[in-house]
This record gives sequence, structure tokens and C-alpha cells, in this order.
Amino acid sequence: MMLIYNTLTKKKEEFIPKNSPNVTMYVCGPTIYDYFHIGNARSFVMSDIVRRYLEYKNFDVKFVMNLTDVDDKLIKKANEENVPVEQVAEKYADAFFEDIEKLGIKKA
Repeated sequence: MMLIYNTLTKKKEEFIPKNSPNVTMYVCGPTIYDYFHIGNARSFVMSDIVRRYLEYKNFDVKFVMNLTDVDDKLIKKANEENVPVEQVAEKYADAFFEDIEKLGIKKA
């Protein structure tokens, strides 16, 4: 059994999927204007642990993570480096995928 903290009720509640054995997970990924830091990594590692636990319990997990590639920070970084936004986004997206692979985090 897995308990999830419900912020609305302020109680731990048993996790019961709506369409068992299917479970969908959406995780907010990085804004790809720089390398991610340990605080970002914590979120990615924790979501990977939950995903793997659910898979271990024989749930069919559909896992989605976004990459934010339109953001003021990204535009600022592109202007500072005098390169197109797409180039900055691609550089840090590639770095993100390399880093999560090194951490052993499963890709979405």
C-alpha cells in the first residue's frame, strides 16, 4: 500500500488509481536555460523513485515530463550569449538528458 499526502484534506490517504492498473504521472521538468542543480535533481530523483515503485507493484505507468523552452530566463541567456534561443535550449536539454542518465533516472 502506498500513502499520498493530500494537501486539501491535510491527511495521508491510500493511493488508489482511477483506472488501475494504469497510472499517469506528470512531472514538471527543468527550464532549460542552464544546467540543473541539486535542488532540481531532488525532484527528478523522487519522481523516478515513485515511478519505479509503481512499476514494481505492476502498475502500467505513463510518465510525462516537460521541458520549458520558452521563458524570460532562457531569452536573457540567449541575449547574453548572442545566440538563438533554440541553441541555448538545445544545449541545456542535451545536458539535462546526459545528467539524468548519469543519475540513473529513467527517461519519460
